[in-house]
Amino acid sequence: MDIHSIRSQFPILDQSVNDHPLVYLDSAATSQKPTSVINTVNQYYQEYNSNVHRGVHTLGTKATDAYEAAREKVRNFIHAKSTQEIIFTRGTTTALNTVAASYGRVNLKAGDEIVISYMEHHSNIIPWQQVAKYTGATLKYIPLTEDGTISLEDVRNTITNQTKIVSLTYISNVLGTINPIKEITKIAHEHGAIMVVDGAQSTPHMKVDVTDLDCDFYAFSGHKMCGPTGMGVLYGKQHLLEQMEPIEFGGEMIDFVNLYDSTWKELPWKFEAGTPIIAGAIGLGAAIDFLETIGLDAIHKHEHELVGYAMEKVSSIEGVTIYGPSAENRAGVLTFNIEGVHPHDVATVLDTEGIAVRAGHHCAQPLMKWLNVSATARASFYLYNTKEDVDRFVEGLVISKEFFHNVF
Repeated sequence: MDIHSIRSQFPILDQSVNDHPLVYLDSAATSQKPTSVINTVNQYYQEYNSNVHRGVHTLGTKATDAYEAAREKVRNFIHAKSTQEIIFTRGTTTALNTVAASYGRVNLKAGDEIVISYMEHHSNIIPWQQVAKYTGATLKYIPLTEDGTISLEDVRNTITNQTKIVSLTYISNVLGTINPIKEITKIAHEHGAIMVVDGAQSTPHMKVDVTDLDCDFYAFSGHKMCGPTGMGVLYGKQHLLEQMEPIEFGGEMIDFVNLYDSTWKELPWKFEAGTPIIAGAIGLGAAIDFLETIGLDAIHKHEHELVGYAMEKVSSIEGVTIYGPSAENRAGVLTFNIEGVHPHDVATVLDTEGIAVRAGHHCAQPLMKWLNVSATARASFYLYNTKEDVDRFVEGLVISKEFFHNVF
């Protein structure tokens, strides 16, 4: 990877924040966008802005072709078998809520079990809480090991023949833990359960093959993988999607409407009511082109080197606690606290140095409780970050620690 060439394609990185060159370490929240994606979205609005699947005029046809071409790019990117299995959504949250509402509420009953883990993002907890309340099903949690990983032994001890849904994140947005999804999927299927995967943090950073994983549903967001905000994907096995009813109704998802009843279009359109996120889908297609040009294996290797380098540097600072597993089983996320300093204060000092990190509970309050903290700070790395960024970050941590320890 030619990092300097890659960085030059992200115009937002070429700026100063608080009189310091920007170091952006918050890609787990949202990634920056390359010029190719920005130009593609602008081109749609400037040259062929039109609704899709409706008009027969030239602009409408061009917009429809670009929108559906993006669906094919997504299918190929995650190795789904058919574009009928690719549903465009507003993001991971909408995708997971769709599965919970359309599949979970209909297929579960009292006595059934839903299995998740303590490391889940709120969008993979709350929908299942609601399903459990609605159906009388039981919500169960796979315990975590001391270093914040999931053992297959604990998976086997938690999943039973009463388990109907297992829903787990592929990569933790807090700990960076990479979960053994393929093996967990096999265990779930052995007990007759379906497997739902939150792929928000995995899809931008590593190769994903949903056919090889054999998961039943897989959700991810475009904005974390160099694409536009407000755009996401739900992959589902075709036979399951065909059984499910849509949860939004209106234009474009219908086949025929009469006075008292209606029928739905075939997949994938029956789950895409109303005017879709056209520019977002086309921009996501451009983001996929960009990532595939670089290569997901190269991106994953680069981030692994960065997080290993960062953990080595940060662990040498006295009074800093790093959460999660070793670098060998970790994606490009480093979550930490400085003893005696609130993470929001750490993030504020880092910002004065031009360094952007995340601070808070990261939409993972059950995990914060498991860690016995109220909040943490988090640096997350992506393809455009460098070891120089890490060095600046480490210098900023030293400044933060010295500033607050001198003040208090």
